[in-house]
Amino acid sequence: MTPVIKITNLKKHFGKVKAVDGISFEIQKGEVFGFLGPNGAGKTTTIRCLMDFIRPTEGEIKILDHDAHLDSVFLKSRIGYLPGNVKLYGKWTGWDHIRFVESIRGRSKTVNDLIKKFDYNPKARFYHLSSGNKQKLGLILALMNEPEILIMDEPTVGLDPLLQNLIYEVLEDLRKKGTTIFVSSHNLPEVERICDRVGIIKAGKMVEVESIAELGEKKLHKIEVRLEDKFDKKEFQINGVDRIEEVTDGLIITVSGQIDPVIKKLAKHHILDLEVTHGTLEDVFLKFYEKDK
Repeated sequence: MTPVIKITNLKKHFGKVKAVDGISFEIQKGEVFGFLGPNGAGKTTTIRCLMDFIRPTEGEIKILDHDAHLDSVFLKSRIGYLPGNVKLYGKWTGWDHIRFVESIRGRSKTVNDLIKKFDYNPKARFYHLSSGNKQKLGLILALMNEPEILIMDEPTVGLDPLLQNLIYEVLEDLRKKGTTIFVSSHNLPEVERICDRVGIIKAGKMVEVESIAELGEKKLHKIEVRLEDKFDKKEFQINGVDRIEEVTDGLIITVSGQIDPVIKKLAKHHILDLEVTHGTLEDVFLKFYEKDK
């Protein structure tokens, strides 16, 4: 099956700064793909290359089996796009923006339903809108022509929980209709909730592409222990231990793989309390971003 989005060895350098440095991944039809990483990791630069707002230094981007640059006009008619920080014409109302998009992409069959769903006032001028209402307008413009592909850059940043949940409901409806969704985010619970797979980017490079289920099943455990006698955390810096945090009278030890060697080390001490839990997706994510030792 031909992927809907295929990125091969994408590089984008700004002088000596390697914002994106040779990433490759594919997204299939109807998939919700989370692009995960902190600010500055290269997420927005990748999206701008996808949308042909900037040109790659190297590499290839195919969307719907078309070249993202050579067939940019065609592809933009198939893509709904929500930027990370919605900036539109301040003096224009919502209706002005909607009619402008309709003049380019044709009359929308769903815009009135979207206005109602988002409880949005299209008569207000853009510069009078709150950040939440600006995001609502951005979403309406991205969705109003029922795109085959939806590309979203930090769609819920700064929004209240009610609007976040509404966006999640909209994305779930689109998923059921077979829309392919690419979501850039640094919000782990959000990605875990809505995505099928996730790509983790670190300093411009892909470090992992896996399903949410696979990430969740990583052999990662968190051991929280309180000790009565003296201890040195260095004795627990053994193979398989990813992180050691000191807490009052004890340690929190994050372990990849088998926990038995750590338990045996702990057994040499007088243990006051011990709790072993499975690591969360956030723990898995932090593993990729720990500082080099």
